[in-house]
Amino acid sequence: MADEIDDTGTLKALLDRLNNFRLPRTMAVKKRVDAGERLTDEDITFLKGALEDAQRGQQVWARNPDMHKIGVQIVELYDDIISKAVENEKKA
Repeated sequence: MADEIDDTGTLKALLDRLNNFRLPRTMAVKKRVDAGERLTDEDITFLKGALEDAQRGQQVWARNPDMHKIGVQIVELYDDIISKAVENEKKA
């Protein structure tokens, strides 16, 4: 169909960024938060940027249902981090 959008390049860029930058850093933040540490200002800036990127890529993910599961898992990961960080702040 002429109206279909080819997201191949965009998906590749999003996945490369996720695998090479976002996910390793996110997992490092999660490990620290799970250990009871509080988020740093850098962590908060990083997470805000990651969430903004996720919002910008939302249309691409929506057009590609096979990628939807990855998007859901990422959102759940950020939710876990934020929930644990809030818990850690209350304990501090």
